[in-house]
Amino acid sequence: MTHLFAEFAHTAFRLETRHGYASDRAGARFQAFLRGIEPTPEPDNPWHVNVREKAEQGARFSRVRIIDEPPTDGQRFLMAAAAANPGEDMRVLPRAEAVGLELPEYDFWLFDSRTLVRFHIDEQDVTTGVEVVEDPGEVLAACRARDRAWSAATPSAEVWAQVRSSV
Repeated sequence: MTHLFAEFAHTAFRLETRHGYASDRAGARFQAFLRGIEPTPEPDNPWHVNVREKAEQGARFSRVRIIDEPPTDGQRFLMAAAAANPGEDMRVLPRAEAVGLELPEYDFWLFDSRTLVRFHIDEQDVTTGVEVVEDPGEVLAACRARDRAWSAATPSAEVWAQVRSSV
C-alpha cells in the first residue's frame, strides 16, 4: 500500500474514525505530549518529505478526523501534531455530526477518487491489516463519505486553538 502515497496523481484523502491509535500511544512524542510538551515539526521525516514533494507536483493530501467531545488524549495529540505537520489540509468533525452524516465507522485512505484502502483495526487500536478496494460501488461510497465529511468539518487548527484554551 505504501507505493500509493508516491504514485497518486491528484488527491489522497484520509478519514480517521478512532478514539486514538496504538502506534501513537507507543511513541515518545505522545508520551511527551501527555507531559505538556507539544509536538515539534519534523521536516526531514519521510512522510513530510513526500507530502512536500507531492505538493510541488500539484497533488494534495487532506484528512478529516472524527473527534469525541471532549476529545480523547489521542485526538488531542493528533490535533497538536497537525500544527507541526505542514502540507496537509486537516480538518476535524465531532463524532455526533459524523454519525448524523452516516459516515463509515472505519478508517480509510482514498487515492485519486479511484482506489480505496480500508483499515482493519482491533479493539486495542492496533492496525491489523489493510484492504485495497477498487470496486466502483465501494469507491463511490467512499467518495461520497469524503464529500459529506469535508463539507461539514472544521480546520483542525481552529478546533485545536479552542481545545487548548479550555484545558
